[in-house]
Amino acid sequence: MQNVIKQVAIAAGFLLAMGAGTTSAAAAPAMATTSQTSQPVGHYEFCKSYPSTCTRNASVAVVKLTREVWAQIVEINTAVNTNIFPRTDAEMHGVPELWSYPTVQGDCEDFVLLKQYMLERAGIPASAVLITVVRQPNGEGHAVLTVRTDQGDYVLDNLDDRVLAWTDTDYQYLKRQSERNAGKWMAIADDRNLLVGSVR
Repeated sequence: MQNVIKQVAIAAGFLLAMGAGTTSAAAAPAMATTSQTSQPVGHYEFCKSYPSTCTRNASVAVVKLTREVWAQIVEINTAVNTNIFPRTDAEMHGVPELWSYPTVQGDCEDFVLLKQYMLERAGIPASAVLITVVRQPNGEGHAVLTVRTDQGDYVLDNLDDRVLAWTDTDYQYLKRQSERNAGKWMAIADDRNLLVGSVR
């Protein structure tokens, strides 16, 4: 784990030196959640291995989206996307679903776990970086990381190096971790009209 963090930190430093992530974000709306819903099986199993990551948050807060914080979010998203090679759980582990911290390869949930870990270590509150389950236009499930800010909710995605407002993606948002308890999940009220079969 320490090796991959070091590698990603080096990449993030390179991106900063090259001036990446300097674009400021425009305000985005926040996602609306409704009632508690089922926890993904993969996350349930992950919590048994890493119980300290699935507890009640000491406080609930969004992150203040300064220029520096925005640059940090973009850098970590790009660095993880660049340094982790996408592979399915079947290819890596011979099982349909296994959430884990990646070292050199991983699937969408693994990308999300590493980004969440790094952003929390960078000082962003745990209640502001939430694993989120979506449905792609082709009907397949996918995981992204939602960052809750004082200017709305943004998405970090291993399929796109851009950090986008959640409303600027063509995903259907299904559920995400509770901001109050990382081991609980909340349904998302995504009432946007998305074109069926739209292409990313």
